[in-house]
Amino acid sequence: MTFSTYGRHVTMDLREVSFDKLNDADFLRSVMVEAATRCGATIVGENFVTFQPQGVTGVLVLSESHLSIHTYPEEGFAAVDCYTCGTTVDPEVACDHMMDVLGGRVAGYRVLMRGTGEITDLPKIRLAAAAN
Repeated sequence: MTFSTYGRHVTMDLREVSFDKLNDADFLRSVMVEAATRCGATIVGENFVTFQPQGVTGVLVLSESHLSIHTYPEEGFAAVDCYTCGTTVDPEVACDHMMDVLGGRVAGYRVLMRGTGEITDLPKIRLAAAAN
């Protein structure tokens, strides 16, 4: 069975990120808007929520799909998710930008191809290059 859709999905866990960065919804929004712009995505909506006593959940709705973050500032942890349909928008570019700006340590990174019938792991080209 063939499918007419194509998408790449990156999930990334960051650790050891500063509390202040992870607890600032306005800062995270600006980082994510820049990440979406750099990867060529079109933003069509957004929602950011700050929790008490800390933490942020944010999502940019993209015409190509989404870019999201959920933070645990007290743990220095952020879960980032970027899925883009089509072949022209690269979710790894968005995640690269978020890694660069947020800092910390990449604790998990997975690139998946979706829409082909099976969810397939793709090589971590950018993450591997950054480690060298």
